[in-house]
Amino acid sequence: MKELLISQVSTVQEIIPFNPEISIIVPIFNEAETLENLIDTIATYLNHHLSYEIICIDDGSQDGSTEKLRQLANQRTDLKAIILRRNYGQTPAMAAGFNYAQGKIIVTLDGDLQNDPADIPRLIAKLNEGYDLVSGWRQNRQDDALTRLLPSKIANWLIAKLTGVQLHDYGCSLKAYRAELVADLNLYGELHRFLPALAYIEGARITELPVGHHPRRFGKSKYGLGRTFRVIMDLLTVVFIKRFLTRPMHVFGLFGLGLMTLGMFFGGYLTVLKLLGENIGTRPLLILAVLLTLTGVQLLSFGLLAELVMRTYHESQKRPIYRVREIIGHRVKG
Repeated sequence: MKELLISQVSTVQEIIPFNPEISIIVPIFNEAETLENLIDTIATYLNHHLSYEIICIDDGSQDGSTEKLRQLANQRTDLKAIILRRNYGQTPAMAAGFNYAQGKIIVTLDGDLQNDPADIPRLIAKLNEGYDLVSGWRQNRQDDALTRLLPSKIANWLIAKLTGVQLHDYGCSLKAYRAELVADLNLYGELHRFLPALAYIEGARITELPVGHHPRRFGKSKYGLGRTFRVIMDLLTVVFIKRFLTRPMHVFGLFGLGLMTLGMFFGGYLTVLKLLGENIGTRPLLILAVLLTLTGVQLLSFGLLAELVMRTYHESQKRPIYRVREIIGHRVKG
């Protein structure tokens, strides 16, 4: 009978929904030495605020972080541990956290204790001023000047210029989001650092807030110059999405028509020379004219195919090409 009562209590606890106001998402990869301190510190600064949950995503750790996370999750009621099958990378780990988060406000930060959990209430307060995303800005960043700070400054300048979102620190993981904004964001590759740009595409109101940054006390950084190529490729993807997601023909068609026009111009010129009796068979310009014309035709074909793919993407998912911020009025067609 006692076992039956315990079983019933357990079932009731599983059924009762927990709807926290705030979800804290922390990707974890080989951070066993910082885990307990990190979670305790986050809880310290959120205990006096609205209800919260901490979601730690173990991204294939091999230093004992997985076992430590399991132990802590079984001991605490505010912690949810998501153990991934292998190391996928920071972007998939954050995507997993977004998918499992239940809060109306979502905050992300790194698991190495360089981000300061004391800044979380400040980010939330700033978000409540009417913003959809508040990004942290590490003004006094405690990292190596040559391998981390200089490349980061160049990347931040380049990303701001190409995306039009003027932030000082795209690489700071400490950010606060509204849950409805996160629901519209699909992450692939290394797109986690471009979240403000992706949010801007969705019409989000974005600002940044200076936050603290501490020297790394345990382990070593998992990120270095090796990610540069991947970041550049993802930046080009973001720029394309921002400008041509719903009209890819505008970019492929523009280049295609330009090359075709140039090729036809050269071809016409060579035709006139041929009619005047000159030999054009050995001229490099003939090869160039043919190449430009064929390339132009291919780009136009790519544009048409891209248009079909985009239409299939939006229509199959019933995904609108616009975002509504609010609807005012009593008689609204629903």
